[in-house]
Amino acid sequence: MTVSSALPALHADVQPGKPPLLRVASAVDPQAIRAFVAEHGSLLIRGLGLRDAADAERVFRQLGHLMTEREAFAPRERYAQGVYSASKWPPNQQMCMHHELSYALAVPNLLLFACVVPPAAGGATPVADAAAVLEALPPELVERFERLGWLLIRNYNDEIGASLVDAFGTDDRNAIESYCRANAIDFEWHESGLRTRQRRNAVVRHPRTGRRCWFNQIAFLSEWTMAIELREYLLDVYGADGLPFNTAFGDGDPIGPDVFQVINEVYEAHTVREPWQAGDLLVVDNLRAAHGREAFEGPREVVVALAE
Repeated sequence: MTVSSALPALHADVQPGKPPLLRVASAVDPQAIRAFVAEHGSLLIRGLGLRDAADAERVFRQLGHLMTEREAFAPRERYAQGVYSASKWPPNQQMCMHHELSYALAVPNLLLFACVVPPAAGGATPVADAAAVLEALPPELVERFERLGWLLIRNYNDEIGASLVDAFGTDDRNAIESYCRANAIDFEWHESGLRTRQRRNAVVRHPRTGRRCWFNQIAFLSEWTMAIELREYLLDVYGADGLPFNTAFGDGDPIGPDVFQVINEVYEAHTVREPWQAGDLLVVDNLRAAHGREAFEGPREVVVALAE
């Protein structure tokens, strides 16, 4: 794929229930793409014919400066520096809507997804308008989260979830502690592993458009959005304080299942989706739009990058 810096403004096909779709032959203007997704949240580019991780990487590097992922919530395979597989998540389980690394201090502005092998069924990467979600949530709930923020509690062990190496790139205690101190993460070591707590904002203002956006992983990283049988198993084995991840209000108060139901219902009301085709490129403004992953059947290979 070649990139031109003098192409006209993008004219994407916008239809209800679907992300904006741009059909191309070869050339895409990176600045036009970034401006478009800042306003619309996402853009599906079809026609590039991306065949493998190397093809995807060449396109990704033209669209942004690729980040090395830290604090991953699930393992990934790394194809190249800053280029990864999709998060390893059970194919029969939906991945709820979320904003990538919204619990970190170094947040990717842009998410890049290239479909190399589309699934036989399902497996779409849906997106939801974060500004519209914020406006549709109950005002008293938004006010509470804006005032208190939200808290992410994680437990790392060798049995379930992301390992220390997956999350921090190392299992060296001194290096992990230095990272935590530099990134406003409280930590404590236990016999079974590491526990961390970090308080973050739930609402942010988009740096390019100024729009206020719901930006967090309050619902996704909660015990209440796990499959019932998985939650019961984890509680039985690890206890309430030992779950691989959980969320709370910023003051530590628990968030009831009714809150998560409201959040996920609002997400669904503002979600658009389009089945993957081989060679597709999906560009998502991480602040402007949440994304997820639907359950799927058959093989599915999506190459991913996080960009600044």
